[in-house]
Amino acid sequence: MTQRDIVVGKTYRHFSGNYFRVICIAVDSTSQDNKEVVVYETLGNKHIIYTRPVELFNEKVDHEKYKDVLQTYKFEPI
Repeated sequence: MTQRDIVVGKTYRHFSGNYFRVICIAVDSTSQDNKEVVVYETLGNKHIIYTRPVELFNEKVDHEKYKDVLQTYKFEPI
């Protein structure tokens, strides 16, 4: 998998159609190798803050499972 830069403050579209803004990149202090996680928030009526490991945020869409999705990555900047 190719590592892509994640831009703090940028809005990303999830392949499901929802939009999120990246708040920051944090370090998971409970992991032995200090894995980085993306902290991001929903854009819309219901405000929720999520975290996801950087490698999963940068993951490609499984086009065999989601045949109708045109997006390459699960989260793409807009």
